[in-house]
Amino acid sequence: MADAHPTAEFILSQTMLRIRDPEASLAFYQDVLGMTLLDQYDFEAMEFSLYFLAYAKELTGEPPPKGPERVAWVFSQTGTLELTHNWGTEKDSDFAGYHSGNEEPKGFGHIGITVPDVY
Repeated sequence: MADAHPTAEFILSQTMLRIRDPEASLAFYQDVLGMTLLDQYDFEAMEFSLYFLAYAKELTGEPPPKGPERVAWVFSQTGTLELTHNWGTEKDSDFAGYHSGNEEPKGFGHIGITVPDVY
């Protein structure tokens, strides 16, 4: 039998998108697309929040209570959507929105791949 491919244990953990208004974005992904909010992480010092969503049928195991086990559970799920909200954009009338990633600074966010051993 052939050895497993070196990436056999890799999983697509999340795709990140930046959002302007968490209330409107969460309503869209939950109420329109039927996703479930797995957890929210607020980073006060850096003034941003992360929201992780997924389809309930794709989840593995039951979500633990808030805390380190919950964080580990969220990051062990496959195919999650990570919404990143930079605080204040929802109230900034001059905010022109996020760019396509094709002009400077380049980039749209990230796609996260979980691996068993990063080294």
